[in-house]
Amino acid sequence: MQPLRILVIGGGAAGFFGAVACAKSHPHTNVILLEASRQPLAKVRVSGGGRCNVTHACFDATGLVQNYPRGEKALRGAFSRFQATDTVKWFANQGVKLKTESDGRMFPITDSSETIIECLTKAAHIAGVEILTGKTVVSVVKQATEFEIELKTGEKLTCDRILLATGSNPLGYQIAQSLGHTIEPPVPSLFTFNIIDKQLKELAGISVNPVKLRLLVDKKTYLEQTAPLLITHWGLSGPAVLKLSAWGARVLHDFKYQATLLINWQPQHNSEELKSQLLQVKIENPKKAIALHRGIDLPHRLWQYLVARAGIENEQRWAELSNKSLTQLINELTQGAYQIQGKGAFKEEFVTCGGVNLKQVNFKTMASRITPGLHFAGEILDIDGVTGGFNFQSAWTTAWIAGQSIGDLCP
Repeated sequence: MQPLRILVIGGGAAGFFGAVACAKSHPHTNVILLEASRQPLAKVRVSGGGRCNVTHACFDATGLVQNYPRGEKALRGAFSRFQATDTVKWFANQGVKLKTESDGRMFPITDSSETIIECLTKAAHIAGVEILTGKTVVSVVKQATEFEIELKTGEKLTCDRILLATGSNPLGYQIAQSLGHTIEPPVPSLFTFNIIDKQLKELAGISVNPVKLRLLVDKKTYLEQTAPLLITHWGLSGPAVLKLSAWGARVLHDFKYQATLLINWQPQHNSEELKSQLLQVKIENPKKAIALHRGIDLPHRLWQYLVARAGIENEQRWAELSNKSLTQLINELTQGAYQIQGKGAFKEEFVTCGGVNLKQVNFKTMASRITPGLHFAGEILDIDGVTGGFNFQSAWTTAWIAGQSIGDLCP
């Protein structure tokens, strides 16, 4: 019997992981990986600032799925088969140890993405995967018993099964669509907020942990998030903003990234507690300038900025603080309004919301429910996670499941 010929389209994290899983689980297969560029694993190379945030130290499947704005339901069963624990073990078995940072992100102990690239490349060679670079696929046609793949060069290949792992590349979406799949419109996820406020931007580099954010779209509270916040030279970033952008990716896109952000700089205190605290400062320091003597735990320059936003003069003393000004200051501390006017990028890590409709994929095998012999893995699916290694984890999981099943003699 001729060995099954399996083509993996896409030389990213999911493509390599799926190819290795297939080749190791099914020795009777010939696995060929096609990558359009000359340099595979390009996104792995730049991820995590060049360190590669491999996964997150969340080893409970129930907790893990809660970090996916899209794909939570589909991943529940998938994570029961392969989750972060399995990822750590897999890399350890290849000789790559991971370390956990204080926020739960996991990196190779070398702090270099090259370690992960070398590991995946070596694993593919050992497993017998044939890697072909500079091979751009322009079309895939399903024949009676096989697939016909046409390359940009005009060359044609045939295979029995296909693993489509092209990430958020539009060409991958076109191929999936040509094979009968519905594509949920791709829009950016994981991005920063542009805030047009010169005084705020002068505070670039200041971080506050935690803050509570409320996203108002069309005057209605759409989402909330409590996490660290970072002020930047273009507006706001940090985990609180990135998580909010992930969960609000579609609505923000629909409203052209114009929205109102309410910031509570002191979520650990309610308004009455803050009022009591500030009144105590007023009693104890009546002759001191409000802008120079803050009564709460906030960076000094941020405190001065918020005092100014509340309409309090720079030289005004605590004894001169009126009840009206006190109320305005508490309002700025707990629900100051900032206008989002566009989005920025999150370093070099681009995550997309959208992709192949999940109802059209069997998550027990990652096989297409529409086209026999076609499987999916990674970001081509309508799955995206918040920042912290979750997007790589869904790639490892879906690729591993696809690799385990794509080589079955009776799919």
